[in-house]
Amino acid sequence: MLSGLIRPELIHGSPMLWISRVALAFSWIYQGAVPKLACRSSGEVELLGHLIPVYRWACMAVSWMGVAEIMFGLLLLVSMRYWVFWFNMMALAGLLLFVALFEPAMLTLPFNPLTLNVALIALSLVALLELKKQKNNSHAEQDC
Repeated sequence: MLSGLIRPELIHGSPMLWISRVALAFSWIYQGAVPKLACRSSGEVELLGHLIPVYRWACMAVSWMGVAEIMFGLLLLVSMRYWVFWFNMMALAGLLLFVALFEPAMLTLPFNPLTLNVALIALSLVALLELKKQKNNSHAEQDC
């Protein structure tokens, strides 16, 4: 069953692509598991409270967001598709915009969403460039 998901090129490709994917996946999995599921952060609930004013529903939404973030992190590990990295960049930019609009004071904290999201977007660009290079190299080898 996993043989269809875990292909050799997922592990044996460019070390920069592999490191980028693992780092991005770790970030999403950690952010989904720890502040949203294992140790629900009141800040996560308060931030979502701008869209969902009922506290209980906001708590439930934070939990579902945690599950979705973990699943997306796993997708980053197993997928070699360009759209996954583009989606990652758009999601990070959207989340950053949300924080800037509703909780701009968070942008002044240490290790804040601005510095984290910009770094993760840059890492996604590295992954995209490496993925493109890897796919171009594999096509060039097939042509020989």
